[in-house]
Amino acid sequence: MATQGLEVRQLYSERNERVLFAGLSLSVGPGEIVQLAGANGSGKTSLLRILAGLSTRYEGDIFWQGHPLAETLSDFRQQVLYLGHGAGIKPQLTPLENLRWSCALRGDAVDDERLFTALARVGLTGFEQQPCYGLSAGQQRRVNLARLFCSSVSLWLLDEPFTAIDQRGVAEIEQWIGDFADAGGSVVLTTHHVLKLPRPLRRIELGEG
Repeated sequence: MATQGLEVRQLYSERNERVLFAGLSLSVGPGEIVQLAGANGSGKTSLLRILAGLSTRYEGDIFWQGHPLAETLSDFRQQVLYLGHGAGIKPQLTPLENLRWSCALRGDAVDDERLFTALARVGLTGFEQQPCYGLSAGQQRRVNLARLFCSSVSLWLLDEPFTAIDQRGVAEIEQWIGDFADAGGSVVLTTHHVLKLPRPLRRIELGEG
């Protein structure tokens, strides 16, 4: 029986003629948190990009809400939010402009009040109109993290979300992840950080190929 969420069966992928993973199966349903673990080069980012629909370099089956992903791709793209391990912003734009731009790319109609609220949630009150090239690395990362609060989705795919974030910020992000799962959201993330989440998670170890 297919999971009412995201499910992959017998996934295979390689890079530069090196197998990243083979026969990989996993699922994540409402309220679940899954951590992808493994050494550098084990395929964690590649797997997240496949799950986000950003890469087709794989063999196997992916299902969303019990249906093949190809049949539900439009709905899936509206229900998933992927944050890569980079800053994910345009430095010449302000935090507010970056959020407008990212929401427009998704086709989300979000008013400025919600964008200001999202920026306040990640600690950027007072920096909304400042070009991002003048922000610290941690603040730039927070601009990207603000996207978590701009869209109503059911699945977060997070690649190293704690990069450039201080200790207090790490605790905040852990709480956000827990709150999202408590509300029925699903999370798949990669991190080298030792997680201290307010709820249990499932850890999947990827090999070195």
